[in-house]
Amino acid sequence: MTSLEFIIGGSLGGLVIAVIIYILLGLRVVNQYERGVKFTLGKYSGIMDPGLRIVLPILQSWRRIDIRTKVIDVPDQEAITKDNVSVKINAVLYYKVTDAKLSILEVRNFMYATSQLAQTTLRNIVGEVSLDGLLQKREDISNKIQVIVDKATDPWGIKIESVELKHVEVPKEMQRVMARQAEAEREKRAVIIKSQGEVSAAGNLAASAKNLIKYPGALHLRTLGTINDLSSDKSNTIVYALPKEVLLALKKIGGGKI
Repeated sequence: MTSLEFIIGGSLGGLVIAVIIYILLGLRVVNQYERGVKFTLGKYSGIMDPGLRIVLPILQSWRRIDIRTKVIDVPDQEAITKDNVSVKINAVLYYKVTDAKLSILEVRNFMYATSQLAQTTLRNIVGEVSLDGLLQKREDISNKIQVIVDKATDPWGIKIESVELKHVEVPKEMQRVMARQAEAEREKRAVIIKSQGEVSAAGNLAASAKNLIKYPGALHLRTLGTINDLSSDKSNTIVYALPKEVLLALKKIGGGKI
């Protein structure tokens, strides 16, 4: 073997080794819950599915995107309700990436952008409802926020799965007003129930009186029963009024004197 052949053979071997090393340096593993967005010379060139993939160093680059459901904790937001009550409210938002390409090409930081959008939407929606509506219809408000944010994030390849309001804080002065209002409402219900009971009792007494008038014997039985109840206590003094007919009979027996 001549020196030239040796040099050529060594060069080819070195080139093969360099190519192998170059390829090995470009090996990438994409997990099942991820997708890779590949760029060739700065231009989008495809989505990398799960498995062992090659990204050519220098010529290509890629971004790893997690497509699992993620959570954004929306911090406390100062908002004013429709009836001019200042409240603090926070929420939690569940979302996932449905299009890895759009999440990279259409927005710089999709997580930050989604969080900011959720905060502004939360404040806007709270401003459209009264305090009572905010406290009583939290699920409806959550659904409305979800629809609005989901529609706005569609061009980014983001799907908003759900929004939950975590806590609504009202000023202490308003809390006292609400407590007095609740107490007044309870007193109102108590008065209504009591009056309904009195009306029912009056109706029963009226019906009972009609029956006693209709059946005189029942009145005497009721009188005897009452006397029996009173006589059980020896400390009671009973004054019994005799019927007029009995007094007249005694008058005749006594010769007109009683």
